Amino acid sequence: MTNTLDRIEVVGEYKHLQIREIKDSGGYHRRVLMCGDDVSGEVQEIKDRAEELWTDEVKTSWATFRAEQEAKMNPE
Repeated sequence: MTNTLDRIEVVGEYKHLQIREIKDSGGYHRRVLMCGDDVSGEVQEIKDRAEELWTDEVKTSWATFRAEQEAKMNPE
């Protein structure tokens, strides 16, 4: 079973990619790729958007945000 890419939406400061695909069986499948996720198995259009949007600056900002959130959840 394969899904057909229907839409890519860019969301938020960290340029997450919301992917909407049309399922062969009908209906939609939705998923989110976050900055830095492995996109090597994705269709070329998704790879291109990730490469365009996930700059070193965005990746660094996302990593900093995640580290700050983890520190809040796990104070020493």
